[in-house]
Amino acid sequence: TGASPWEIVGQRAVWSMPWAGLLVALAGHGDQVARVFRRPALLGQLAVSALMIVSGWSVYVWAVNNGHNIEASLGYYINPLLNMAIGATLFRERINAIGFGAIALAAVGTVLQALALGHLPLIALFLAVTFTIYGVIRKRVDVDAQAGLFVESLLMWLPGLALVLWLAHAGVARFATGAPITLLLLAMGPVTVAPLAFFAWTTRRLPLSTVGFLQFTGPTLGFLIGLAVGERLTPLGLVSFGFIWAGVALFTFGAWRAGRRVRLATA
Repeated sequence: TGASPWEIVGQRAVWSMPWAGLLVALAGHGDQVARVFRRPALLGQLAVSALMIVSGWSVYVWAVNNGHNIEASLGYYINPLLNMAIGATLFRERINAIGFGAIALAAVGTVLQALALGHLPLIALFLAVTFTIYGVIRKRVDVDAQAGLFVESLLMWLPGLALVLWLAHAGVARFATGAPITLLLLAMGPVTVAPLAFFAWTTRRLPLSTVGFLQFTGPTLGFLIGLAVGERLTPLGLVSFGFIWAGVALFTFGAWRAGRRVRLATA
């Protein structure tokens, strides 16, 4: 619809804040928000996580608007692998033989995908690293998911508003130039806040290894979007996704078997 990547990122920052504030109000966590601003260390951690969010947004939005959906999806395939590695090293999470086998298959698929692109996947690596850092911070920071997300959104709101106003002053903004584009930009508030809130809530309650494999859904959808808009897929690229989904299937089998053992033990 003609909106630039910068306007998309700016509007995303502007409209995320009120929706994140609504979550805080519904959860009754206003006291936690106040506690963050009374503790500079907490505020500093959330400032870093907010920087990771907006950095990832900027690169991702630019990538998908410039024909790099498949490479961007690769970044979010690498991210769960980094999550599992961090989970094992920093948080002492245990990974069994099936888990290691699943990681190995997914890792082979990721390497093949990089080879299929034919160059160092800088976009993918940047997205993977920034979102992994974000996940680690949100797992360690001593604040509830809703309150932390609101503080992050609040820290991004003023720069986002400044960017949106600058684009409007320059005459290149698309917001308020028609109902379809305006509604799409407004919708980025809930569309952005909902997954971040669920992610922050989940990372404090599940092992990062489990969260990591669940995250393979997102890049697969991004990959399919890349195909739908005509991005090139080589035979090697197709083989790489076969390895990745074999890893997902193996991990799913391991989770099903573990759950079945628990049910039989408690029956």
